[in-house]
Amino acid sequence: MALRGKPLLATNNTNLGTDVFQVGDISWKQFNVKTSPKPVLVFAPTAEGTYPVILFCHGYAISNRYYSKLLGHIASHGFIVVAPQLFTLNLPMLGVCEVKFAEKVASWIAKGLQPKINENIQQNVKAKLDTLVLAGHSKGGKTVFALAIDQAKTNLKFSALIGIDPVAGPGKGILTGQAQSFNINMPVLVIGTGLGPEPSNCSPVSCAPEGRNHVEFFNESKPPCAHFVTKDYGHMDMLDEDTQGLRSRLLKCMCKNGIGPKDLMIRTLGGLVVAFLKDFLYNQKKDFQAILNDPNLAPAKLEDPVFYP
Repeated sequence: MALRGKPLLATNNTNLGTDVFQVGDISWKQFNVKTSPKPVLVFAPTAEGTYPVILFCHGYAISNRYYSKLLGHIASHGFIVVAPQLFTLNLPMLGVCEVKFAEKVASWIAKGLQPKINENIQQNVKAKLDTLVLAGHSKGGKTVFALAIDQAKTNLKFSALIGIDPVAGPGKGILTGQAQSFNINMPVLVIGTGLGPEPSNCSPVSCAPEGRNHVEFFNESKPPCAHFVTKDYGHMDMLDEDTQGLRSRLLKCMCKNGIGPKDLMIRTLGGLVVAFLKDFLYNQKKDFQAILNDPNLAPAKLEDPVFYP
């Protein structure tokens, strides 16, 4: 990875604490929507208020419902999460198709989300549509990066971009190998896994190969951008522990898994997302700065973070 100057890692206060790694105090509800361009799961607060919206794209061959604990954690801190199922008939689609459907779901959010919230939640809950956040895991991370690069074609305003162990497939794709080459003008958070590049006992091929994983996505992002790595966890360790079925077992077998409790990984990812968005959407810097100063605040072990302001 090319070096890009000196990162900002901390301020002079190293004693700040944060509660973003705990489930928030805002009640929330999960409901299905089948009338959008793709079926979606919505995680929405039930307390009266106006909340930013996150479009979350799942990884390769992964069901959107496998992320329920992670997305519920984020919703409990005051966010509406829309998680589409971008493939059907148990078959994943080509990346270009997923980007197009993600774009269609983003466009649907602008007009179709609020009526569904009104229908499913009997409170004055409003979607703050001028702060649409893009987020995704694995191939879904690549999908939202591609959508952000093509933002001019969507006529939509995106406010932040989050890649959770993003992976580019074989071939050239969107990665260029050049530092800060992404034409993305918004804050970027990249969270990688330490075990993602390692093969598992079931497969000689890693789920997040070097040269196509979180390291390169961060390297090609422009400031402001932040990079965290969960050192002892793998590419699928953010999925719900209690997911059942052959697909879930295969997914977890194909990627090297960490040995720690998955709850620690889920709370770490959720907390990083919440702290990042509180900083860049609301200018509430305390939590994000606290984690930069002391990554040991996270439930799962983090490598030293890097932040380019």
